[in-house]
Amino acid sequence: MTEEPKEAPEEVTKLREAIAAFAAIEDDAECTAAVSQALRDWPDLGAELRQLREQRVNALRREEKRTWPEIAAIIGDVTPERAQQISKGLSGAQRKKNKRAAEGQSEK
Repeated sequence: MTEEPKEAPEEVTKLREAIAAFAAIEDDAECTAAVSQALRDWPDLGAELRQLREQRVNALRREEKRTWPEIAAIIGDVTPERAQQISKGLSGAQRKKNKRAAEGQSEK
């Protein structure tokens, strides 16, 4: 039996609608300026989203006593190990940097 696709949360739908609103701007210059502003703001917005996710993952673990496999399933498409890394605020770039640093240390 195949699993029913999950319906996107309302907030994700609104984000997609906002992107569609950019595409609907008829004036090319206006659209370019608006999209460019959103992209300039994206690093800060992405950081805020990652921080919020980290806080909520930690709440799931501490307050709801969820296991790492359960949390990974909630996040979707991540391993329990990655869920644990998210709880520590480790991004992909930070994990790669830490790995390179560890490899450099082991060569000495």
